Amino acid sequence: MQRIAVHEPGRRDWRRSVAMGAMAVAMTTAPGAMARTQREAELEARLNQLEAAVSALKGELTQARSDQQASTQIAQKADSRVAALETRPVADGFKIGATTFTLGGFVKTVGSATRYDDGEVPGGSLGKEFYLPQQIPVGGRSSRDIIGHARQTRLSFSTSTPLGGQEVKSVVEFDFALAAAPLGAQRATNPYTPTFRRGFISYGNWLIGQEWTTFQNPAHLPETTDFVGPMDGAIFVRQMMVQYRQPLGGGLDLYVAAENPQTETITTTSPALGDNDQDRMPDLVAKLAYKGAIGELHLAGLVRQLSARDNGVGDTAMGWGVTAGGKVPFGPQGRHDLRFLATYGHGMGRYFTVGYAPDAIYDPAVGNRLHVVDNVAGFAALKLGWTPTIRSTFMAGYQHADYPDGILLPGLANRAAYSFAGNLFWSPVKQLDLGIEYRHAQREVVSGLKGQMDRVEMAAKFTF
Repeated sequence: MQRIAVHEPGRRDWRRSVAMGAMAVAMTTAPGAMARTQREAELEARLNQLEAAVSALKGELTQARSDQQASTQIAQKADSRVAALETRPVADGFKIGATTFTLGGFVKTVGSATRYDDGEVPGGSLGKEFYLPQQIPVGGRSSRDIIGHARQTRLSFSTSTPLGGQEVKSVVEFDFALAAAPLGAQRATNPYTPTFRRGFISYGNWLIGQEWTTFQNPAHLPETTDFVGPMDGAIFVRQMMVQYRQPLGGGLDLYVAAENPQTETITTTSPALGDNDQDRMPDLVAKLAYKGAIGELHLAGLVRQLSARDNGVGDTAMGWGVTAGGKVPFGPQGRHDLRFLATYGHGMGRYFTVGYAPDAIYDPAVGNRLHVVDNVAGFAALKLGWTPTIRSTFMAGYQHADYPDGILLPGLANRAAYSFAGNLFWSPVKQLDLGIEYRHAQREVVSGLKGQMDRVEMAAKFTF
């Protein structure tokens, strides 16, 4: 059955109206939607830019912090290296190959005004330039003397070379103090002769050469404008030796040494010391030295053989001595200290005071025998550090020679001596010392005569 299309005008119009309305709605709403989408895109782009900027800023901040930490670490490392360099000891001397060479010493100038109560000191005598009790005149009229010199100036030269895991060291030292002044020295140029002081080699615990005798400790001598100070109570010898040091622990060391012998004698008619070179045994010394919290102490003993001969005939005798001394600091920063020495000997006079009294009396005309002399001596010194740069030392020394009975003695043979002194030192800068000192001293001889000395002395010393 064939269907025939029938026209339905109302239904078709409704559908058209709906379609046209939808198109109208779409046309009226599209511009707003399109605008909102564009703004959102712009906002999103801006947000992305902002996030990128914030991220970049964060990266820069992080890098800056890292750089700051790195800079701080570099600065700290630099400070540490600078501090290490500042605290590291500065190397002395210069090096050639494996050997280090060092120069040292000081320049010291001295001026003094002296009054002698009982005589005059001959020109050129060492007693004019430093305190020697045996050169205090006796039995004369008073005299006065003013003198200035730089003879105590000292130069030293040392080396150090590694060898076999240890150091081989050497020292050569000289000054101008103990050589007798040549006649006319003060006339124009004061040409004093250099005097050999020390020259030795050390390796490990061994020392061979000329050095301060093991029987003394020169570090315990007090500070003074003089060459030694309390010379009457001090031990003062430098000589050839073979010395061995053995550490015992706890700050204690044992020293043993064989040292150059020399017998000094006077005769029954002359007080002049005679050098006897017929010695057959070295002087033997042993010393215990302590260094610790309480300070420095030492105890030493000496055994020697005296010998004097004339034309193949002579005599020998035993000599010995004991000594004890020390240096004990106290007070704030240890600025004060007490230094002391006490010595007793039988036949060891040459070890005191550059030979104030003899070891023995020997006279070929009277039995060719050695008559041994006993000695007692000592000093004490108190140092007071008023400030870190100003200090004073007060010191006193004494020596007495006991001659054997029944022996004729020369009237000018030295019997006793004493001295006391006080000084004031100022160090305005490091290594420069300026000092002034007063000393009173007395000498007594066998005849009973006495001589006195008063001296005011000034000194300037620069150590390099």
